[in-house]
Amino acid sequence: MILDVRPILHTPGTGLPFRFELDLSDLEFFGRRPISRPVAVEGRVRNAADVLTLTMTAGTVLDAVCDRCGRMFSQEKCISYSCMLAEELQGEDSDEIVLLEAGKLDVGDLARTVFILEMDTQTLCSEDCKGLCSRCGANLNDGPCGCRQEGDPRLAVLAKLLENK
Repeated sequence: MILDVRPILHTPGTGLPFRFELDLSDLEFFGRRPISRPVAVEGRVRNAADVLTLTMTAGTVLDAVCDRCGRMFSQEKCISYSCMLAEELQGEDSDEIVLLEAGKLDVGDLARTVFILEMDTQTLCSEDCKGLCSRCGANLNDGPCGCRQEGDPRLAVLAKLLENK
């Protein structure tokens, strides 16, 4: 979505709202496509004292798989982003300044980039997920498995001392 900010570029105290949906269902993360629903993006560009500021949020529900237990679950993902907009840079590059091209900004491309960069590298179905048994592969969140628990091999000497008493 191309946003033309020229109408508010030199008019302090004005704003320009925007709202659209992104289709990111073609993106693959670690062999999966977790974004099957549209990403709702909304925000506003404001001119405060001739400084343009963009604020936006983007959110959807992801089709996630727990990295510990392999269970599929739905996870809400919502990100917030803000930056300043400028027609040209004066001095050094900054991650907080996005350049306009002829008074226009591709908000769709910006939202896509920001959402992708905010994707989690690890997903868990819950903070206290117990994962899978390393022997039989049972999901330990469903209850204990039937495997006999072995002690830590580093403590085997201490276990022998306790057996001799």
